[in-house]
Amino acid sequence: MELDDPVCYCFHVSKRKVLNFLRVHQPRRASGLSECGGAGTGCGWCIATLKRYFETAQRGSELEEGMTRAQYEAERAAYIRAGKGRPAPGAIPLPAEQSPPASG
Repeated sequence: MELDDPVCYCFHVSKRKVLNFLRVHQPRRASGLSECGGAGTGCGWCIATLKRYFETAQRGSELEEGMTRAQYEAERAAYIRAGKGRPAPGAIPLPAEQSPPASG
């Protein structure tokens, strides 16, 4: 993911904002990232990512990304559609569902 890509889709919090918050405010716990624009307090999808960013900052190591923005969005959509979380009002909408190819 790129720096300006959203991490928290419910409250429009970018990766850049989260990383800067970690650097400047140095929260003691990962849950302290909720003070960064409400990140992690909506549907819950971004909590695992926020924890990973926090743990990486605590170790002082480089952040390794394993997902593109499109993959992150698709996995969030699957999480929401599976009923595991409810986006906050005003959240970035889910991408349209892909229809399976017609057989024939």
